[in-house]
Amino acid sequence: MAILVTPQTRVLVQGITGSFGARHTQLSLAYGTMVVAGVTPGKGGQKFEEKVPIFDTVSEAMQQTGATASAVFVPPPFAADAILEGVDAGLDLVICITEGIPVNDMVKVKRAMEGKKTRLVGPNCPGIVTPGLGVDSHGGCRIGIAPGYIHKKGNIGVVSRSGTLTYEAVWQLTSRGVGQSTCVGIGGDPVNGTSHLDVIKLFNEDPETEGIILIGEIGGSAEEEAAAWIKDHCRKPVAGFIAGATAPPGRRMGHAGAIVSGGSGTAAAKIAAFKNAGIGVAATPSEMADTLLQLMKRA
Repeated sequence: MAILVTPQTRVLVQGITGSFGARHTQLSLAYGTMVVAGVTPGKGGQKFEEKVPIFDTVSEAMQQTGATASAVFVPPPFAADAILEGVDAGLDLVICITEGIPVNDMVKVKRAMEGKKTRLVGPNCPGIVTPGLGVDSHGGCRIGIAPGYIHKKGNIGVVSRSGTLTYEAVWQLTSRGVGQSTCVGIGGDPVNGTSHLDVIKLFNEDPETEGIILIGEIGGSAEEEAAAWIKDHCRKPVAGFIAGATAPPGRRMGHAGAIVSGGSGTAAAKIAAFKNAGIGVAATPSEMADTLLQLMKRA
C-alpha cells in the first residue's frame, strides 16, 4: 500500500518552468511518476517537455487533469502563497521543497490551513518517494528531489528531518537487499506541516510497512513526542538516529530548526526518550539500517 503517495498519484508541479523545478520534474517523469500538470502563472497553454500541460492556476490544473498532489518549487518570497493556492484548491497533499521561506510566512500558512483537508509536507524538505517494482524501482512515485535510483520497493518506512540522512538510510537498506514502503523527508524548518509523529502513525497503520527508521536532530520536541507515542502504541520495530550530538549550544546547525535553546531539544534528551520507548538507537549514521534489521530479527 505505502503511505501518502502511490504509483497512481497524479502530481502537478508548481514552478515547473524554473530551472530547479524543471530538472526535478524531468527526473520524476523518468522515475515513472504521473506528473500530469505544471503551474506557472502567465504560461498557461504551454507544455513541458511537449507532453505535460502547463496551467496558470492550481485550481485549473486540478479540474483539467485530476491532480491530487503538488510539488512546490517556487522561490521563497512566493512559496507561502503557492502552498495556500494548493490548499484553497483542495489538493490532498502539498509537498514544499523550497528552502528559506520566512518563518512568519509559514506561521500564517499554518493558521490558514487549520480545518482544511490538505496535508503539507515541508517546507525545506526532500519530498516523498514510494518505490515501484520496475528496473531501479521505476514505476514508483517520486515527488521532490530525492535520488530515485537508490530506492527499492519493500517493507521499511523511513521518516527524517534531514534530506541527506534520508538518502543514507535508504541506500544502506537497498545495499542490504532491503526495500522501502515509503520514504518521507519532513524538512528541518521550525514551522512545518507534517511531523515525525504524523508519519509514524501512518506507517503503524500501513500493512505493507514492517519496520521503521526515524531520523531526527537537535532542536524542538518533535522526536520526544513521537517516542512517547511509539512506546504506548507502535506495533512495529523502530530504529532511530539523532543528528547534532556534538553541536555547540546556541549554534544553528544546518536547519533553521536545529538549534538548542535553554535545556530543551538536546541530542541527549532525544536519545534518552528513544531508549525509554524501546527504539533501537544507532550510535552513528552508518549503523541505521543494521540497527533496525537486528531489531526485526529479534522481534
